[in-house]
Amino acid sequence: MDQNQKTILKSFSPVKVLIPVVLGLAATAWLFIKDDKLGDLKSIADANIWWLLASLLVLVIRDFGYIYRIRALTDKFLTWRNSLDVIMLWEFASAVTPSVVGGTTVATIILNKEGIPLGKSLAYVMLTAVLDNMFFIVAAPIALLATQGDVFPTFGLDPSDVSKLKMAFYVSYSLIALYTLLMIYALFVNPRAFKWLLLKITSIGFLRKWRVSAFHHGNEIIWASEQLKGKNANYWTKAILSTVFVWSARYFLLNCLIAAFTDVTLAEHALIISRNLIFWIVMLIAITPGGAGIVEMAFPSFFGLFLGGFSNVVVMLYRLITYYPYLVLGSIFLPKWIAKVFGRNAVPQEELASEMKR
Repeated sequence: MDQNQKTILKSFSPVKVLIPVVLGLAATAWLFIKDDKLGDLKSIADANIWWLLASLLVLVIRDFGYIYRIRALTDKFLTWRNSLDVIMLWEFASAVTPSVVGGTTVATIILNKEGIPLGKSLAYVMLTAVLDNMFFIVAAPIALLATQGDVFPTFGLDPSDVSKLKMAFYVSYSLIALYTLLMIYALFVNPRAFKWLLLKITSIGFLRKWRVSAFHHGNEIIWASEQLKGKNANYWTKAILSTVFVWSARYFLLNCLIAAFTDVTLAEHALIISRNLIFWIVMLIAITPGGAGIVEMAFPSFFGLFLGGFSNVVVMLYRLITYYPYLVLGSIFLPKWIAKVFGRNAVPQEELASEMKR
């Protein structure tokens, strides 16, 4: 079994899948039990079925957007079916790793095993990260201006908690902006200077142990940069528009769930989308796999104003729809994908099972 196989199997081990499930379920249960809200689960039966169905439709549309984007970024090298495999496994990897880590390493391996050279695989994964982060960087100031400060929640929070929340947002936003600007410089301006900078930084005494990693990462940036040269306007238009599409769909899904339990005006829809944007920028620095537990705890403060007593029910439904299905789908897609790209006889079943348990 080669190193790529081991990396993938360890990333998708049952233990790593179990951790976010336990954290998420425990946080959800605590939200209901602490306020004696178990009876609120009955409200699901009274929800607007059309808005609930709309939320599922938006989820499917969002995933199609992701599939379209990765196919467009690879210049249609990936078939629609292969693009589906990549996105399902990528979402699976993101679900079982902390938000600050994400599934990028595994995604690179997945693309590489689909027949895309390593340099191009790195380029496509880095490019998706830059595109996603640029969406946050551009959209967040628009949300702040459009809502005139109402984007930060005050429902059920002390003034000190609101200040801490704002600080968490600005820290997360600044880190995203700094990282993205560095990646844009490295990928599109001067990758060799970026490599030199990495080596210079890791020449400092206590950082020298990362010098070899810096050298390899610098080379990866140079490879990736070379793959993105010469792309035409049509390529970048598809990349940018598909990114805006998938994130807009991702945010509007919550609007559908909230509207299923309460009447929402057009202005409130806009505010919910704006708060969702700020919410996920804060959640990007979450340290748990997929933000499990943290999302459930922070959700009522952001959206409880619109939902009142239904916030716990909606956050439960939101996670059930947008998070847990990818743990299930990933577990279904993974064995078939391994058999496809590594060959059915490449990994004995007993070795596969043993490696995934580690």
